[in-house]
Amino acid sequence: MRDYDEADLKIDKPKTHAAGPVAVAVSMKRALGHMGPVRTAKTLLDLNQAEGFDCMSCAWPDPDPGHRHAAEFCENGAKAVAEEATTTRATPEFFAAHSIAELDSKSEHWLGQQGRITHPMVKLPGGRFYEPIDWDDAFRLIGEQLRSLNSPDEAIFYTSGRASNESAFVYQLFARAFGTNNLPDCSNMCHESTSIALQETIGIGKASVTLQDVYDAELIVLAGQNPGTNHPRMLSALEKAKQNGAKILSINPLREAGLVNFKNPQTPRGMVGPGTDLSDFHLPIRVNGDLALFQAIGSLLVEWDSIDHAFVEQYTTGFESWRDNVTAVDWDVVTASTGLSRHQITEAAQMLRDSKATVFCWAMGLTQHRNAVATIKELTNLAFAQGNIGKPGAGLLPVRGHSNVQGDRTMGIWERVPDHFLDSIQAEFGFDPPREHGLDTVDSIRAMRDGKASFFLGLGGNFVQATPDSTVTHLAMRRMAMTVHISTKINRSHLVTGDIALVLPTLGRTEKDVQATGEQWISVEDSTCSVHSSRGPLKPASDLLKSEVAILTGIAEAAVGDRHGIDWKGMRENYSTIRSHISRVVNGCEGYEVNVRRPGGFVLPHPPRDSRTFETKSGRGEFTTSPIDVLHVPDGHLLLQTLRSHDQFNTTIYGLSDRYRGIEGGRRVVFVHREDIAALGFQDGDIVDLLTRWEDDDVDRCADGFRIVEYDTPRGCAAAYYPETNPLVPLDSTATDSNCPTSKSVVIQLVRTGTSHACASEGTQDRVGSDEAHKNHPQPRHLS
Repeated sequence: MRDYDEADLKIDKPKTHAAGPVAVAVSMKRALGHMGPVRTAKTLLDLNQAEGFDCMSCAWPDPDPGHRHAAEFCENGAKAVAEEATTTRATPEFFAAHSIAELDSKSEHWLGQQGRITHPMVKLPGGRFYEPIDWDDAFRLIGEQLRSLNSPDEAIFYTSGRASNESAFVYQLFARAFGTNNLPDCSNMCHESTSIALQETIGIGKASVTLQDVYDAELIVLAGQNPGTNHPRMLSALEKAKQNGAKILSINPLREAGLVNFKNPQTPRGMVGPGTDLSDFHLPIRVNGDLALFQAIGSLLVEWDSIDHAFVEQYTTGFESWRDNVTAVDWDVVTASTGLSRHQITEAAQMLRDSKATVFCWAMGLTQHRNAVATIKELTNLAFAQGNIGKPGAGLLPVRGHSNVQGDRTMGIWERVPDHFLDSIQAEFGFDPPREHGLDTVDSIRAMRDGKASFFLGLGGNFVQATPDSTVTHLAMRRMAMTVHISTKINRSHLVTGDIALVLPTLGRTEKDVQATGEQWISVEDSTCSVHSSRGPLKPASDLLKSEVAILTGIAEAAVGDRHGIDWKGMRENYSTIRSHISRVVNGCEGYEVNVRRPGGFVLPHPPRDSRTFETKSGRGEFTTSPIDVLHVPDGHLLLQTLRSHDQFNTTIYGLSDRYRGIEGGRRVVFVHREDIAALGFQDGDIVDLLTRWEDDDVDRCADGFRIVEYDTPRGCAAAYYPETNPLVPLDSTATDSNCPTSKSVVIQLVRTGTSHACASEGTQDRVGSDEAHKNHPQPRHLS
């Protein structure tokens, strides 16, 4: 499934700065190529503006309305807009010319370049092609299938982070009116560890900072995060913080370009000058070493008595246990786990000691490990110890990867939504929603695999590409009686189908949404709890497109009808009706319609940030203790982290250029340290298969045909792109407490291509491993 020749792959030196003139040139080339000059101007000048539309890419917050640039977007934001607002169309004639099997043989990049889907499409039992279907017939077919289930819990309702607050609210209401809390979402795979850790320690699973706090910080800690690729507009905020005197400590296995230097395209210094140096000190930590690092830093802060005792005594509990735990830290274990020297860790700790206001930022480099929840709790301990919550220029900032994943959760997209939310649903709509917790993403795959679910509805996203253990997930999806996807463009999930499959084309953020009462607008929430409106400027790609709200209310009418007296039609015709419900159901959203109409929107309440109050079991910020969980990697193996290329967003592949890391023309590369390459008996440029075996099953998993690229990564570690490496992530390898897949902790072996039975053919894994192979493939062990 590749649309490129590996012989065209070119390797260059990694870049030492992000953005600059090249970013501008690439943005314009992609935008003009997809949209032409008129659409380019109409969309990009409206992007992230107070009266414009919100970027469908990352969830980085916008500056206040009076402080935004005319070009308030980054390179990857421009790529995202170009992909959605493309003038290319996937019509019924396109689907008639390409069977589902043929489309499934194409790469994700190729599929994405086929343009916007213009008609609702269906694959009937035994069908080989998608065919057009009327909307009414599509809704009827879905309604009949849902009503035929033995239990509502046989249905899975998945959500990506692109859905608006209005559609998310309607979606969760529909699922609960239907009778289930099976509402898995993309957060389950990315930031669920953050949500669990923060909920237990500070009482709310969200960032405790504003954008102004980033500007005002004395120290910014960037841990497990690559802002240059994953949320590039953050670079402008980091530059402003540096100009205000902040220092930056970066902690990451790879010294990414966006951690080194930023050439701001909005300034002469960025376009023709040296740019702005960002990281003052970089810790090239070994993969999965963060828990040990944070405990070691804590031990030094205790030793130096760099503790805000007044804050600790007034607002927290458990300090003494935490103090005793970090004081007893074993430095030999710390240095082995982190790959860092005591001197390096001490220098980093001194930066925290000398700062009176520290912002801690992190992303999926911390969340996708077995010990992820403990790691984030440990980071929170450091914030507690120095009183860095609830004061200017300080706090906790989990940087969300998708534009409205946080808003979806606020609106009730959660399989474990708290009882007070369900109580509000009951009071507002007059029915008692189900109280039993539903299935998250991993458990949904298990249910589909085991025949306990038979219906899947995906609101956006690309489920089978985003999830772990690709072979298991694909087989599970094919067991469904019906799969339904609400999408703008073709992706892999449309081709791994149930017996009946529907693709329902929806409006994008760039497009006008006109309903019976006139033009509508939607709202979203960013990483710092700011909620604002979004209005698309373009005519829809097809007259047959429906909005997410219109599609969801249409399905609800077909499946639930007037069972609970819910006015689905009224919500579809006027989104203010939805926002009126939101104002009475969702905490902090009182007066929602008025507040979100304000330029720049409004900020949701956050008790730890606003008043240093903590809605935890103890009513205080909770220090926690955890053992250092060291992941032991057997000899001859490496610890793999999966990551994005600079030319992709999640599973959407924009192109084949990861220029910051020096990769052009391909994606199947594995980054390995020079000494590890030699020690394993390979050379830079060799083609290998990546092989792993999960300790809890007897299965070899393989991703084949990767070129070894010599790279400055810690010894014993490796990195490669997802979704190509998702087949290596076992479904049952998940983070403790959060059930988040451990995509950043995969123990792999490099084997010469063609020498492993598990890699007999591309895209498949032999599901039975021989005893001899198992014997010769040592198992990873966790040592506590």
